[in-house]
Amino acid sequence: MAPPRLLLLCLAGLVFVSDADPAGTGEAKCPLMVKVLDAVRGSPAVGVVVKVYKKGADETWEPFATGKTGETGELHGLTTDKAFVEAMYKVELDTKSYWKALGISPFHEHAEVVFTANDSGHRHYTIAALLSPYSYSTTAVVTNPKE
Repeated sequence: MAPPRLLLLCLAGLVFVSDADPAGTGEAKCPLMVKVLDAVRGSPAVGVVVKVYKKGADETWEPFATGKTGETGELHGLTTDKAFVEAMYKVELDTKSYWKALGISPFHEHAEVVFTANDSGHRHYTIAALLSPYSYSTTAVVTNPKE
C-alpha cells in the first residue's frame, strides 16, 4: 500500500481535477460539493448517502441537506449561496451501507467532517473523502466563488 502522504496527495489532485465546471452545468457555482473515492476499487464511490447538518444556536445538529453521490462519486446541489451562511457544519458519509452493498463488512459506521464555513467571507467548499473498509481520509478545497 502507498504511504499515507502519497494517498492524500493523490486525493487532493483528484479534487483539483474535478473542480472544473463539467460541460457548462453550473455545478462549479455550488457552494458545497462532496466527492467520494473508493480506495479499494480505485474508482468513484457511487451511491454513498451524504447527510449535512448545521449546528443550531442551541448547540444541536439540525438536518441541513441530504443526497447520494452520482456516477462520478460527486454530489452537487446540496445548498445555495443564500442558504449556506456562516456556521458550523457536519458532513456525514454513510460508509457502512456503501461497503455492505459491496459485500464487505466495514469497521466504521460513517465518516464525518466537521468544519466552520464562511467565517472569513463567502467561500465554496469541496469536501473529498478517500474510503476503504477500515480507514478513511478527508481533505477540503476552499475557494473564492466565481462570479
